[in-house]
Amino acid sequence: MSGFGSILILSGPSGAGKSSLIKAAAGEIGDFYFSISTTTRAPREGEKDGVDYFFVDKESFEADIRAGEFLEYAQVHGNYYGTSLKPVREALEAGKLVIFDIDVQGHAIARERMGDLITSAFVTTPSLAELERRLRKRCTDDEETIRRRIENALVEVEYISAYDFLIVNDDFEKAVDDFIAVAKAARLKKGRKQALAFVNAWRNTAG
Repeated sequence: MSGFGSILILSGPSGAGKSSLIKAAAGEIGDFYFSISTTTRAPREGEKDGVDYFFVDKESFEADIRAGEFLEYAQVHGNYYGTSLKPVREALEAGKLVIFDIDVQGHAIARERMGDLITSAFVTTPSLAELERRLRKRCTDDEETIRRRIENALVEVEYISAYDFLIVNDDFEKAVDDFIAVAKAARLKKGRKQALAFVNAWRNTAG
């Protein structure tokens, strides 16, 4: 069983601090792989293949769709975006904790496909007002984008009960501690196949 990793899905509004939590906790949660999306759109200035996204052409993406190689995917403004299963499988086989940052729809699809392997946490601010304050403070989005992110947050928060854990990022240090605890719990969770393999191995040690 030790040779197989675990999956932790994080969801929550943009601006809730998911990336900051992962970065702050990185030294405490062991070997992990952060799942990045595959896309057919062109790289933006400063973006690197294999770091920000896996950049592929439309033909390759559609071939992988037909082969069932995506956990989930969508087409946005004429470009494909999706979560490729190839690097995820490799990371799991290497015994790593695989962390996803995906939306509530992606979480639902992942639950359907890999339910008993998944631990999930919803990360949010203590209030809608605080989320709006943080979005404005970071000065990276125009007014329309901020409005859209707030509208999305109002929908996403309705799905909190579908997650195993809720992390309220109010006191950042406490939120980091909570995230570390959730990541450690995710490592301890085993799917049905892994549990059966352990039981069989455990039985076979009898004298």
